[in-house]
Amino acid sequence: MRDWLAQRVTAVLMVLFTVLVLARIIFSSGPIGYDLWAGLFAAQWMKGLTFAVIIALLYHVWVGMRNIFMDYVKPVLLRLTLQIFAIVWLLVCAGWGIQVLWRV
Repeated sequence: MRDWLAQRVTAVLMVLFTVLVLARIIFSSGPIGYDLWAGLFAAQWMKGLTFAVIIALLYHVWVGMRNIFMDYVKPVLLRLTLQIFAIVWLLVCAGWGIQVLWRV
């Protein structure tokens, strides 16, 4: 039940964030370029919200991948290897996303 609820809560958070970003872009004036994107993510509250969404995305993907591995990959060593690879890959992606975010 906890994983099911976590999937739904993180999905709602990601949808709300996407709607917020799209609304800010649609209702902005001028061309859509680096300046618009940098301005959108320059505020500290937006960086904090984006950081929360990156963590939510990380957890959302992990729960989904773990369930797929547990349901469809029967050899234990292969399943463990895939889970470790998924964890490392997700942490690298999250680290890269956070690094990009804080450079803006």
